[in-house]
Amino acid sequence: MKIQWKKLIFALLLPLAVGGLSAFLTRDGMEAFSQLNQPPLSPPAWLFPVAWTILYLLMGYASYRVWTSAPSPIRRTAIRVYLLQLVFNFVWPILFFEYGKLWIALFWLIALWALVASTLIRFRQVDRTAGNLLIPYLIWLTFALYLNAGVAYLN
Repeated sequence: MKIQWKKLIFALLLPLAVGGLSAFLTRDGMEAFSQLNQPPLSPPAWLFPVAWTILYLLMGYASYRVWTSAPSPIRRTAIRVYLLQLVFNFVWPILFFEYGKLWIALFWLIALWALVASTLIRFRQVDRTAGNLLIPYLIWLTFALYLNAGVAYLN
């Protein structure tokens, strides 16, 4: 398959932009977060931007594979669910870090997890590799659920 460079770059930049804008908007809340009680297994702060950058690139490449596949109703649905999960991904850090709504953020994160699982299933129906590329994202969100619940409970 010939690489469609403009589509690939857009697909990679979209989730990076979503994450970057969300991080920019929550930068002040990170200081307050560092003062909260953390659950066991909480990773060091430097790991979060590294992990999210990798995850955003994986989801961007997965979306590119689906976007450039043969048109079909399932492809259209997969892309819509993917875009919806990006919206939920954007809002979660704002709820958690900026507004400190830890319990609301937890339920929002559960919804995000479900949307990512749905995206993964739909992506796999279009392109198996694209779906598999979302597995690390789903695993990370599972860990994020633990961290969010722990921080909410301890604070």
